[in-house]
Amino acid sequence: MTAQVSSEASHAETLQDEVLAEVRNHIGHLTLNRPAGLNAITLNMVRSLTSQLQAWADDPQVYAVVLRGAGEKAFCAGGDIRSLYDSFKNGDSLHQDFFVEEYALDLAIHHYRKPVLALMDGFVLGGGMGLVQGADLRVVTERSRLAMPEVAIGYFPDVGGSYFLPRIRGELGIYLGVTGVQIRAADALYCGLADWYLESNKLADLDQKLDRLQWQDSPLKDLQGVLAKLAVQQLPDAPLAALRPAIDHFFALPDVPSIVEQLQQVTVADSHEWALTTANLMQTRSPLAMAVTLEMLRRGRRLPLEQCFALELHLDRQWFERGDLIEGVRALIIDKDKAPRWNPPTLHGLSLSHVESFFQHFEQVAN
Repeated sequence: MTAQVSSEASHAETLQDEVLAEVRNHIGHLTLNRPAGLNAITLNMVRSLTSQLQAWADDPQVYAVVLRGAGEKAFCAGGDIRSLYDSFKNGDSLHQDFFVEEYALDLAIHHYRKPVLALMDGFVLGGGMGLVQGADLRVVTERSRLAMPEVAIGYFPDVGGSYFLPRIRGELGIYLGVTGVQIRAADALYCGLADWYLESNKLADLDQKLDRLQWQDSPLKDLQGVLAKLAVQQLPDAPLAALRPAIDHFFALPDVPSIVEQLQQVTVADSHEWALTTANLMQTRSPLAMAVTLEMLRRGRRLPLEQCFALELHLDRQWFERGDLIEGVRALIIDKDKAPRWNPPTLHGLSLSHVESFFQHFEQVAN
């Protein structure tokens, strides 16, 4: 059971202790409360968030919602992947239930009837990105580190990644999804993955202003007015802006082996180091995960939001058995030998028909 928090609550109450909920000045504040685990999200947390958001959606005394993570290191570093690994290994259904309910929560945030303000301080990775990319107002700080790093553990960027990544200008989202690299605040704003930049030492000031906010216009405009006094919407010198011509060229190539091969051949001085670093990084990732990710993102470009989530669930239902996730988690999280035995082990072993087989029957499933 999940406790409901009334709109008159004046102090934080716990929902399964891992999610804190409080209403102040007509704003529902939700805090992911696993700071020691970088606020990695569990199925219980998904259910608590879903329940509380639904209650506030139906409460006329709640005008808006603020999402944040406890501690100073992370908003949310993704899903609690260890519990999903254990579920699969034990023959349980937790890993199946988790993705169905997590995706439903993320989709609900995209469609939420009241404005959602996401404070993306610290790490915002994987499942954390799924929680914030449907928010109306996404705030980053100098401590923010955003990524969809799933290919590093043999998975693919889900939680709506097939929708929001390919809609970033040019091929930047393809680059972020296929490589799994982290970006900081300036790049997050440049890519449209965040809306506002606020120094972390002003977060407390933001809270005070929200507590004293005199509601006048629409809730969204009122919140934007508060942010406009503290935050900015652009930062200079976004690294990806300078790299964009190269990224647009290489990540529009037909397949992952072609991308890596051409990156390795770059001799132009101003992009040589980046190209070589990127090629070397990609050679540590799961070849299958990168290839499926590339195909998924290109399909997602043409699909509406709901269909993107359906495509990700279609892939996910096959991935624990047929993909590289279990081996990636073993190598990087369980045994920590950092020597995953990917299948296939190299890009040259990729089969186009094998990659395409993951997408078979999706149209029938979706329709």
